Amino acid sequence: MALSGVIGLTRRAAIDGQVIEACRQGDREAFRQVFDAYRDRVFSLALHLAGSEAAAKDVTQQVFLTLFTRAREFRGDAQLTTWLYRLAINASIDERRRQRRLVPVEVAPVAVERTLPEDALRRRELAEKVRAALERLSPKLRVVVVLKHLEGLSYDEMAQLLGCSPGTVASRLNRGHKALARALAHLEGETD
Repeated sequence: MALSGVIGLTRRAAIDGQVIEACRQGDREAFRQVFDAYRDRVFSLALHLAGSEAAAKDVTQQVFLTLFTRAREFRGDAQLTTWLYRLAINASIDERRRQRRLVPVEVAPVAVERTLPEDALRRRELAEKVRAALERLSPKLRVVVVLKHLEGLSYDEMAQLLGCSPGTVASRLNRGHKALARALAHLEGETD
């Protein structure tokens, strides 16, 4: 398949259709287009699930390496984003398991720049507390919260991606919200 008619297209349908077919045929330009179109979304998801920027970079690299080496396995039953997210979720969960087996090295805390305005510093501290609370959620709850609030997926999209019913997604999301509310209850009033 000639890729010349596909280059420059930004619609996901084009990426999911013609470009992925070109990827299946080993077209490196098609692979580059898929990488350019989805790397930020895969990295963002991995960052929230894998726990660190370094781990998210590793996961992102692993996802696209898998795409490059196994593009022929993509059957097209679902959207390409669904397959990439599934790869990213699985790789992130595996990375978290690897991290738990490693002994952490103590790192000196990074000094906060004194020139930051007080409000910016407060927002940064609040964001860190929310991130830490999100990290403490079980993987099943963390995944749905991240997919809903950071990736903007619908219940049906999440259900398809996670291989469960929309009701299960809703239940997990509800439990995740309640767990976050409990963990962050002490912050009430700090957001003013």
